[in-house]
Amino acid sequence: QVQLVESGGGLVQAGGSLRLSCGASGRTFSSYYMGWFRQAPGKERELVATISGGGGITYYADSVKGRFTVSRVNAEKTVYLQMNSLKPEDTAVYYCAARTSWRLEYDYWGQGTQVTVSS
Repeated sequence: QVQLVESGGGLVQAGGSLRLSCGASGRTFSSYYMGWFRQAPGKERELVATISGGGGITYYADSVKGRFTVSRVNAEKTVYLQMNSLKPEDTAVYYCAARTSWRLEYDYWGQGTQVTVSS
């Protein structure tokens, strides 16, 4: 079992940057695929980015490709989402989540952190 806590959200003007962090508990962090999701008001939750246990495989939604970068530091039990060139449509609650490599479902979720992009 792993517990996840997101941080780093806040208010930012369009074109600005934020870095979200997700800290994990436990001793098997490197065995989990990690995902970043977001949910905006009135919209369904969407997958933003994923990263494999060793960090070698990443995926990005088309809407954020080229602007966002997901990374992880397993020794710190932390996954990051660097968000550059933010747009108002990036406004959402961002969640990190963890899944095993043999399951598609994300079993563990953080509480979310609000990202608001103005203008």
